[in-house]
Amino acid sequence: MSGGLTFLGLCLPSLLSIVDPLAAVPVFVTLVAKDPRTEQRRTAMRAVFTMTVMLALFAAAGNAIFHFFGITVPAFKIAGGVLLFSMALEMMRAHPSAVRSKPEEEQEAEGKQDVGIVPLGIPLLSGPGAIATAMMWAARAKTPAENAALYGSILFVGVVTLLTLVFSTKLLARLGKTGINIATRIMGLILAATAAQFLIDGIREAMQRA
Repeated sequence: MSGGLTFLGLCLPSLLSIVDPLAAVPVFVTLVAKDPRTEQRRTAMRAVFTMTVMLALFAAAGNAIFHFFGITVPAFKIAGGVLLFSMALEMMRAHPSAVRSKPEEEQEAEGKQDVGIVPLGIPLLSGPGAIATAMMWAARAKTPAENAALYGSILFVGVVTLLTLVFSTKLLARLGKTGINIATRIMGLILAATAAQFLIDGIREAMQRA
């Protein structure tokens, strides 16, 4: 059990920081501003459901994907660490990362009737960085307790994200853009540390295999 709790303490902060629900608040408010309150909640639920399923699916299929493409876990950790570190730098500068979503995609989404799945669920909440993070933690999980901790972390991040989106208008009014930027910078720092650890692990494992 202690191993599972330790693993939970490692993967939960990194997953929460890469998903970064607060950073999605301004986009969510913009896209659903004209919708009734009940429809806004449904959109939030669809977005979070999409994100949770995507992260859990790629976490479960991670090893199979590695084998299919002939990718070693150390190579993926190094590549994922570089990707996450680039995103962390953008977050610490409070700049929206182009890896999560591009302005063109958000503008196109304003004309869609259902934005819950695209672009909110994918790629804003479960973009390449979040998927890579889930897959890398899945590769590190060796015991049933650690696997339970990983999927529990994904579920917990989903609950936090849902609450954040449901109360997004109040959060935006209370925190303001400055408050959200500060929170995003803190999340970026946590993500940078996670990325560095993935890089160190990947390089160490690659050297051991050489």
